[in-house]
Amino acid sequence: MYLKRKVDKYLSEWHENPSRKPLIIKGARQVGKTESIMRFAEAFYDNIIYINFALEKKYCVITEDGYTVEAVNKAISRIDPSKKFIEEKTLIFFDEIQDHPDIATTLKAYCIDRRYDVICSGSLLGVFYKKIESNSVGYKTDYTMRSLDFEEFLWAKGYDDGLKADLFKAMQDGTPLQASLVQVMAEAFLDYVIVGGMPAVVLEYVSNGMFSNTLELQRQLLSDYEEDITKYAEGLDQSRILNVFRHIPVQLAKENKKFQISKVASGARFKDYRGAIEWLSNAGIINVCYCLDYPEIPLKGNYNETKYKIYMADTGLLVAMLDDETQEDLRSRKNIGTYRGGLYENIVGDMLVKAGFDLYYYSKENSTLEEDFFVRNTENLIPVEVKARNGNSKSLRTLIKSDTYPDIHFGIKLIDGNIGGEGNIRTFPHYLVFLLKDYLRSK
Repeated sequence: MYLKRKVDKYLSEWHENPSRKPLIIKGARQVGKTESIMRFAEAFYDNIIYINFALEKKYCVITEDGYTVEAVNKAISRIDPSKKFIEEKTLIFFDEIQDHPDIATTLKAYCIDRRYDVICSGSLLGVFYKKIESNSVGYKTDYTMRSLDFEEFLWAKGYDDGLKADLFKAMQDGTPLQASLVQVMAEAFLDYVIVGGMPAVVLEYVSNGMFSNTLELQRQLLSDYEEDITKYAEGLDQSRILNVFRHIPVQLAKENKKFQISKVASGARFKDYRGAIEWLSNAGIINVCYCLDYPEIPLKGNYNETKYKIYMADTGLLVAMLDDETQEDLRSRKNIGTYRGGLYENIVGDMLVKAGFDLYYYSKENSTLEEDFFVRNTENLIPVEVKARNGNSKSLRTLIKSDTYPDIHFGIKLIDGNIGGEGNIRTFPHYLVFLLKDYLRSK
């Protein structure tokens, strides 16, 4: 069973573009890159040349005689004479290029030559991207693929685009959803929180309609992430990266969810661990949410890089990192107490990133004023408050009402409830975050 992905449409549009350049698809391991690319390739090309540098180390020598199309193609055919290069009908798919990032140097030649289409992919490309970027700048197109977002999860469960249209219209109109739909969506959303969006886990879940075996798959993925850290990270950074990675659930469980390096190891300092955080972020394993110096536009360049929260890039994997009792509470729909806030912040952060937003929060010095996230449209800065249920919104009201924050005119509160609002606060269920960018464009 193939899970429909948004990259499917992107790949089709890329193929239809007569000026297409070689494509690099980035993303964490096991988010479905290879399967989606191969499905596309089989539908659109008569001839596919697939090379996996992680599994077929013999191909790591194909650039030794040069980076021209002729040199690389010749080297490939020398290793495997059955691979044929048919002009205008061939896709060359270089997979797992983190094991041979030097192949990116050939993209300029393939781009200029134009007889063959080329797609590169692999895990941890963000970690190696400075080298890849310097070797192919201007001669490639980039696409970042993540685990399934909530819309893709709904597709996997059998829902069509009609549901999205109904939900979006209700958001625009500010109309509460029918109670039956609220129940259906809330159940699907909690399943998404637990299962996450890793394709193998989602496929197991939708195939059986149960959570059996999903935890084992998630924990294997977490083990694979740790293996990648020990394989690809260099020197002392290995232990630091592992320390940060393993402390994410603990720090999200705190009342103050700001990530504190001092809690990771005795005497740990930000400057020593900065590279570890960047590595995990570049690998697509975590999402980093930076504290704004001041809540105003523009957001980029207006934050403190030493103050941040760290969220897992797939909430299902975060759940798999928790203790067995917490997981059991989640799967049996019980209240999970103090951890609920951190869990919902993580899923909203994950959904915001998948919707195309960067992550920022604000915490005013010597004050209780703090806001979970900030997003923007062309004219407004919009604070976003995440509630595990539907609680007080003191900080949100302060930001909207105060003349001190001229870029803020309304705010959004995300709750375990229905569409609503009061004054300049729009209230939405958590699961509607996947429609937030479209909603803000319409305002």
